[in-house]
Formats: sequence, structure tokens, C-alpha cells
Amino acid sequence: MLAPPLASAVVRLLGASLRLSVTVAASVAARWRAEEPVIYAVWHGRILMLPWLNARLRRTHGARRVTVLASRSRDGDLMARYARRFDLDVVRGSSSEGGAAAARALVSTLGRGRDVAVVPDGPRGPCCRVRPGVVVLAALTGVPVVPLAVGARPARRLRSWDAFLVPAPFARCAAVFGAPIAVTRDGDRTCAARAVEQGLRAVTAAADRLAAG
Repeated sequence: MLAPPLASAVVRLLGASLRLSVTVAASVAARWRAEEPVIYAVWHGRILMLPWLNARLRRTHGARRVTVLASRSRDGDLMARYARRFDLDVVRGSSSEGGAAAARALVSTLGRGRDVAVVPDGPRGPCCRVRPGVVVLAALTGVPVVPLAVGARPARRLRSWDAFLVPAPFARCAAVFGAPIAVTRDGDRTCAARAVEQGLRAVTAAADRLAAG
């Protein structure tokens, strides 16, 4: 990854060139208007444009500033510094290091009515498989999970474990926010994780279709 100041400048230039469409589930837009928090879930391979997208949607669609979760690895440090260039707050931690402290910070953030974003297949995969953290966070707080995906065509897919998506300049780009998925405190978390995974697969397929035109 480029140094965060350079990466953020490049992404801003790239974003300005994209032909962007945004699809927001009515129930998500209603939560934005009511200032009710949500937990965004997005696959690791689709995160590049998200800080830029949040900054844009805060101006155009009434979206709210997001707190993101980044691992304590070197890559996580780069991602955290990159996210902060777009005025996002960052909580550091992962299942392998600092997870408990990160979970407490995210619970506190949601308790204050702020939105958070997590990457349920990060930081090391397996690709497009939901790990339990996002479901536990939703169950503890009562805040629903919103599946989110970004698609672009044309775009480059890197030869990385997550097939990282990099839109081409002037590409058609689509962002899709799926309907919120509620997770009850005493519900079946395996079923809840499956529902989140299915929701993410659905919005990712939708974003790719829309980007393809």
C-alpha cells in the first residue's frame, strides 16, 4: 500500500473520476435520519474506497461519520492512518491481538449512538467468510448489522488473499447498503453469522451487477 498521505490523495482523485451510483435500503436511510447507530460489515477486498465514500455520503445522503476497526498489524497501521485522512475515527485490535479492548471500545462507541464499520473476513481471511466478532458485537449492543459492498467496472483485482478491488479511473462504481440484520442477545449466533454472510454476498453481487451496467 502507498503511504497514507499519498494513498488518500490518489483515492480522492480516483473517486472524483468515478461514475457513482448509491443504493440504500429504506430502513438504513431511516436510521440515518433518526441518528440511530448501525454496524457496517464489508468484505476486506472491497474496503479501498470506503473512507472516501463515507466522506461523500455524509455530504450528499445524510450518512454519518463512522468509526472503523483496524488490526494492530503493520497493514492495520497503514489502514488506520489512511482512514484518519478521511476524518474517520479508528479503533485498533483483532481476534489475534487486542480484541477484548477493541470490542469494549466499539461497544462504547455504539452506546454513544455512533456508527462503526468492521471487516468480518479480515485481517487474514478466509476470504468472504464471516468470523464471529461482528455477530457478537451486534448481540451485545442490539445494533443491527448493515451489509455494504462497493463494485466497479472496469477494475483491477489484485493477486492477494482477498482479491482486493481497485477501480480504474472513470469506472462505473456502485455502492449498495443492504437491509439491517438484527441479532438478538440470546439468539443462535451461527445462524446470525450465516445471515450476515448471505447479506454480504447479496449486496456484493448487486454492486457488481450495477457497476457492470
